[in-house]
Amino acid sequence: MTTPIDTLRTWLAQIHDLRDAALLLDWDQHTMMPRRGGEGRAEALATLERIRHEKFVSSETGSLIDGAEGALNGASPDSDDARLVTVTRRRWEKARRVPTDLAAEMARAGSIGQEVWIQARAENDFESFAPYLARNMDLVRRYTECFDGFDRPYDVVLDDYEPTMRSETVERLFTELKAELMPLIGRLAEEEVDTSCLHVAFPLDGQRRLVEWAVRRMGFDPEGWRLDDAVHPFATCFGSRDVRITTRWDENYFPMALFGGMHECGHGLYEEGVADSLQRSPLARLESLSLHESQSRLWENLVGRGRSFSHVLAPAVKEMSAGAVDVDPLTLYRAVNRVDPSFIRVEADEATYGLHVVLRFELERDLVEGRLNVSELPEAWNARFKEYMGLDVPDNAQGVLQDVHWSAGLIGYFPTYALGNLIAGQLWERIQADLPQLEEELGAGQLGPLREWLREHVHQYGSKFPTTELLERVVGSPIAVGPFITYLKRKLGDVYGVEL
Repeated sequence: MTTPIDTLRTWLAQIHDLRDAALLLDWDQHTMMPRRGGEGRAEALATLERIRHEKFVSSETGSLIDGAEGALNGASPDSDDARLVTVTRRRWEKARRVPTDLAAEMARAGSIGQEVWIQARAENDFESFAPYLARNMDLVRRYTECFDGFDRPYDVVLDDYEPTMRSETVERLFTELKAELMPLIGRLAEEEVDTSCLHVAFPLDGQRRLVEWAVRRMGFDPEGWRLDDAVHPFATCFGSRDVRITTRWDENYFPMALFGGMHECGHGLYEEGVADSLQRSPLARLESLSLHESQSRLWENLVGRGRSFSHVLAPAVKEMSAGAVDVDPLTLYRAVNRVDPSFIRVEADEATYGLHVVLRFELERDLVEGRLNVSELPEAWNARFKEYMGLDVPDNAQGVLQDVHWSAGLIGYFPTYALGNLIAGQLWERIQADLPQLEEELGAGQLGPLREWLREHVHQYGSKFPTTELLERVVGSPIAVGPFITYLKRKLGDVYGVEL
C-alpha cells in the first residue's frame, strides 16, 4: 500500500532528478563544453530551472506535504520521514514566493555570466564583465524583494546557503575572527620560512599521479568518481555513486593542484557519505555550505598540510616528481604553512584565507543592500585588500575578477568559506578526543579511520539537521571562533618555532 510519505518521496525524487540534470549541464559547462556552446547552455539551464521550479512550488507539492505531515502519526521528530516533511515545507514556503520567470532568468543570467567572466578574467577586463555582474545583482535584489520576515536583504541570500543564519551573526563572528587574524599575520610577517621546494618544475603528468595518490587515500574510487580540470576548481555530485571533482595545474607550483584536489575530494566525501535512505530527496541536497566547506578545509589543511601527513606526502612528492622535488617532511610541512599575504584566495594560507573571505562578504553585502555600485567595486576591493593584507592589487584579474561566484549569481555563498574553517576547528577538537591514534594514523597515510568518523558523525545525515543542531549534537556548541584560532596558533607556533 502506498502511503502519503511514499507519494511525497516519489514526487520529490522527480524534482531532485531535474536538479541533477541541471547540475550535469553545469559540470559540463565548466569542464568539457566548447566555448561556443555557452548561449545554448544558458537556455537549456533556464528551461530546466523553469520546469523544476514550477513543479516544486505547485499547490500539488503543498498538498503532498500536508498529507505526509498528517500521516507521521507521532513519528520521532528525528526520523527521516519527519525531517523530510520539515525540510521540504521550509524550502517550499521559501521557493513559492519566487516567480518562475525570475528563477529561470537567474539561471540563464548565471550561465551567461560565467562564460563572460572566463574571458574577462583572462583579459583583465572588468569593464566588459560589469554589465553582466550588474544584471546578476539586479536579479538578486528582485529575488530578495520576494520575501518578508527577514531583517535585511542580505539575510535572504545568506539563508539560501546557510539556512537560518543571519548577517548579524556572521558580522559578529567575522569581527572576532579579524581581531585574531590581523595581529597574528602581522606577527609572523617578521619571520622567514623557506618555500623554494614548492617552486620547482614538476611535470604535470607527475602532478596528476600525486593528486590521484592523495585523493585515493582519502576515499576517491574511480568506479564512482571523476577527476577533471577546471578554470576554478569545484565539486559536484549526482547521487552518492557519481561524484565529480576538479582541480587546476601549475607546472612550477604543485601545491595548487595537490591541495585543490584534496579540498574538492573533501567535498566529494561529504556527498558520497549521505545515507542511502536519503538519496533523491531534499535531505540529500546538502544546503549548509558552511558544513560542506568544513569538510574540504579539514582535509586540505588540517590533514593535507598537517605535520603528521607530511611524513608520507614528502616521499610521494619526491617519487611523483622523479626526484625534482627532493624535500624532507619537516621542510615541506613548514613550506606549505608559510603565512604569506597574497592576492588569490584559493592559493591563500590558512591565516590570511579568512580575511579574503571577510572582504568578499563585506563587499557583496554592500552590493545587495545598495551601499555599493558595481562600477565602484574594483576601487572598493583594492582599498579593502590594502587594509587587510597590506598589498596593492596589481590588476583586476588578481583582484575583483578572480572568483567565479558573482558571475554565476552565487550571492550569499562567500561567508560559508570562513564559517567552514571555524567548524573544521571545532570538529578537529572532537575528532582528536575520539581518535587518540589519529596523528599516528595520518603519519602512516591511513586516512580511513578519519573518513569513517566523519561519515558517522556528519556525512550520513545529509540535510536532516541544521548546522547549529548538528554542531550541538557533535561538539556541544554553535559555531565558534575559539577552537580554530587555538588550532591555528598551535600549528603556526610549531611551523615558525615561536610562542603565539
